[in-house]
Amino acid sequence: MLHVLVLFSLILSSSHALVQDFCVGDLKGPDGPAGFSCKPPSNLTVDDFVFTGLAKAGNTSNIISAAVTPAFVGQFPGVNGLGLSAARLDLAPGGVIPMHTHPGANELLSVLHGHITAGFIASDNSVYVTTLKKGEIMVFPQGLLHFQINAGKNGALALVTFSSPNPGLQILDFALFASNLPTKIVVKTTFLDEATVKKLKAVLGGTG
Repeated sequence: MLHVLVLFSLILSSSHALVQDFCVGDLKGPDGPAGFSCKPPSNLTVDDFVFTGLAKAGNTSNIISAAVTPAFVGQFPGVNGLGLSAARLDLAPGGVIPMHTHPGANELLSVLHGHITAGFIASDNSVYVTTLKKGEIMVFPQGLLHFQINAGKNGALALVTFSSPNPGLQILDFALFASNLPTKIVVKTTFLDEATVKKLKAVLGGTG
């Protein structure tokens, strides 16, 4: 029994020795599957663990009347390796975050001001939609198409958290109509007519 306890103690000690408290990303280096390499601890200050970019409202003067201010690893190296990140979501009246996915993370939306209609589509095409008010939250499972719309007459604000320091983002409308995917392929794969596809490409800047 003593031998078992000693062996268990050695295994536990060695496993703890491999664990780091944190790994602030060195953005000057390459970004691999495990994230960025770590800055030397001797070069770190408290500022490496603080991000002030979400304190300022985003610019909603755009085609979607909305702004997403990210605090991903690229903006906030302190989240490197920690399995989380955040973003600020500003929605002007009529604002919308179109159908999009985050290939690398689950998302948790927390409404701080206003009313936001949000929803997602499951892989079996079931639809889950509701209108959230201040203090309410909604989760969007990883990889599923989802959206947010300002449901009120005034601006809305939300804080979004992700289960990855680099959740990724692909907006469906932009992928189809802001890219150089040939119009004939978009027509064939979406069942939209050619005139509609060309009109949307003209609006969003796509070619082909």
